[in-house]
Amino acid sequence: MNRSILLAVLVVLVFAVILVARLPAGWVLSGPRSDLHCADTAGTIWDGSCSGMTLKGQAIGDLSWEVHAGRLLAGKFAASAVLTRGTGSARGTVELGFGGQLNGHDIHIDLPLDPTLVPQLPANLRGSVHADLASIQMQHDAITAVQGQIEARDLQLGVGASAEPFGSYSLTFSPATGPLVGQLGDLGGPLQVEGTVRLTPEPGYDLQGVVKPRANAPEALVRELQFLGSPDAQGRRPFAAAGTF
Repeated sequence: MNRSILLAVLVVLVFAVILVARLPAGWVLSGPRSDLHCADTAGTIWDGSCSGMTLKGQAIGDLSWEVHAGRLLAGKFAASAVLTRGTGSARGTVELGFGGQLNGHDIHIDLPLDPTLVPQLPANLRGSVHADLASIQMQHDAITAVQGQIEARDLQLGVGASAEPFGSYSLTFSPATGPLVGQLGDLGGPLQVEGTVRLTPEPGYDLQGVVKPRANAPEALVRELQFLGSPDAQGRRPFAAAGTF
């Protein structure tokens, strides 16, 4: 395991935000020149489905939707949508208004973590993503507000007996922390993690936190943490990462 892989694991929840943000935009903004395609369609534009959906050649899953025609009177396009991918699913309501502002409400996601959908992640990273977002707002591809919780569960690098466990983590956006700052924490596992993730206008992210190995942490992982520098009095080491998406 190298330093870049460790940092990728620590910021996996940032890319879960990216996944939440990108999929609803694709649902709403598809059109004749879109990179979004369906192997088969059924129903109408108001109440229909798209089977075998691909986005830029990448298999996404099966999508069904119901348009809320009444919102058109307010100058907004709104629809409830359900995406199924294998045994996982994502559902919620998205609304597109004039000026390109995209609002999502009651977004619920339970999907296996798939690096093919988020190429910034290590190809051998496994786990699942669970999200319950009361709301998320986007403007010109940048997230401008989000409220709710995202969890990366049962993370591990590799498969089979050689897989290395990394635990589970949560990222919570609440009114108390502001519309673009999330609290990062662990849900158990070999690493004790605390920190914040601030979403930036580029769009991007700024991650700051501290990490400490637990008593059951593998020796190799404990050694890998040493590149972060000397620990404080509580045995915690600082880490940071920033980037765009």
